[in-house]
Amino acid sequence: MCGIVGISAESNVAAEIYDSLLMLQHRGQDAAGMSVCDQNDKLTTRKSMGYVRDVFQQMHMDKLIGNYGIGHVRYPTAGGNGKEFAQPMYVNSPYGISLSHNGNLTNSSQLSNELFHAEMRHLLTDSDSEVLLNVFAHELGKQREIYPSAEHIFKAVTKTHIRCEGAYAVLALITGHGILAFRDENGIRPLSIGIRKGKSRDEYIIASEDSLFIPLGFKKFRDIEPGEAIFIDKDGNLFSEQCSESPRKSPCIFEYVYFSRPDSKIDEISVYKARMRMGSKLADQIKEIRPNHDIDVVIPIPDSSTTAAHQLAVDLGVPYREGFVKNRYIGRTFIMPYQEERKKSVRRKLNILDLEFQGKNVLLVDDSIVRGTTSKKIIEMAREAGAKKVYFASAAPAIKYQNLYGIDMAATSELIASNKTDDEVAKEINTDWLIYQRLEDLIDAAKIGNPEIEHFETSIFTGKYITPLVENYLEELENSRKDELKVQREKSQAS
Repeated sequence: MCGIVGISAESNVAAEIYDSLLMLQHRGQDAAGMSVCDQNDKLTTRKSMGYVRDVFQQMHMDKLIGNYGIGHVRYPTAGGNGKEFAQPMYVNSPYGISLSHNGNLTNSSQLSNELFHAEMRHLLTDSDSEVLLNVFAHELGKQREIYPSAEHIFKAVTKTHIRCEGAYAVLALITGHGILAFRDENGIRPLSIGIRKGKSRDEYIIASEDSLFIPLGFKKFRDIEPGEAIFIDKDGNLFSEQCSESPRKSPCIFEYVYFSRPDSKIDEISVYKARMRMGSKLADQIKEIRPNHDIDVVIPIPDSSTTAAHQLAVDLGVPYREGFVKNRYIGRTFIMPYQEERKKSVRRKLNILDLEFQGKNVLLVDDSIVRGTTSKKIIEMAREAGAKKVYFASAAPAIKYQNLYGIDMAATSELIASNKTDDEVAKEINTDWLIYQRLEDLIDAAKIGNPEIEHFETSIFTGKYITPLVENYLEELENSRKDELKVQREKSQAS
């Protein structure tokens, strides 16, 4: 999961890209970067490890001059974790292409070998984003055009779709030519385009989420379709074409559960309303299986569960209270790289209001349960605060399988539900009873927002993947995501 943004305007775009990245910071807290190009075809890039506010100081912003550009906030999903992995990534030939990518290629190793042995391209990292960049660059170079038209660029995207498997929402800056956006043929990762009137032409923004459009004065134009490519040339002319022979809209359902901002619409589904419906579905399930429940209060684990928790409380007719005070200057524990960091972070991130727990039967609501580390620690905090009983509800079903499409979920062996029943999970996290959202209810909660979507990407719950898998890929991914192996790799790199 990463955040990407591109802007084409009449004036300098760096400040608005910076503001956009701040609004996308929740999608990646490891690194940030920006590339801009001016009318004299001068390309300027700044990228580094850290939060947006730390990467871009005034001295950097003063040098970022250009009327079209792209930005990126990174959350590691494939490849290593260092400055060389910060995006946008750049390749000199052809034209000079900078690329920002959200997603994950499942055949990147195979493509890497092809690029080196058959196409004589040398890669600097093991990042799948660099692989994707070089595949597209190679296909564009084969067009052999000094001044490529939108048609030539779209042909290169078509060839890229044929070669690449997995999830990818992409923004590419082609130096001296314009901005290209394209989305994989399943539309797993989100990408939307907004528009506003300039003095002499239309100005455009393309981003992972549309919630940042209105603050910047843009109006949502539409979502980019699965398999579609959009090219905005340096003069602001927009071209679009469907570049896939078999597009199928299958957005990742976890975008609605956790990743996206509640004020975003993903493929025309309001994240906020989808989370409200998740709360209602949980309430209906509690009424069904525990009609005589003794819940005194519903308390969310902030922030992504608050909407579902509030609606759950309303539907149950039980008081809703905010029993945790969140330190908003600590990153999202879900995307912290190691277990020890997550354990330490929970108490630093959340402080408890004892008065909301003392002597009460409390239903805690979270968006999901991944490793169970955070859930167990929070339940422990609730008991220490004086709760009589602690119940736990997850707005998502049990997560049992690897994610292949841009979420560094965890090794399967580290997923608490991978080899445990619901009762065993409840015992492990020390809750008095546990309720998971049913998968069919979660799908329905999202689908109501856009009935035209017939299928969602739900592999973390089902183990059924919608793209072909390269032999041994799951095993390789499993090994790369184990905390103990991550630590060993970092120690090895440090020495």
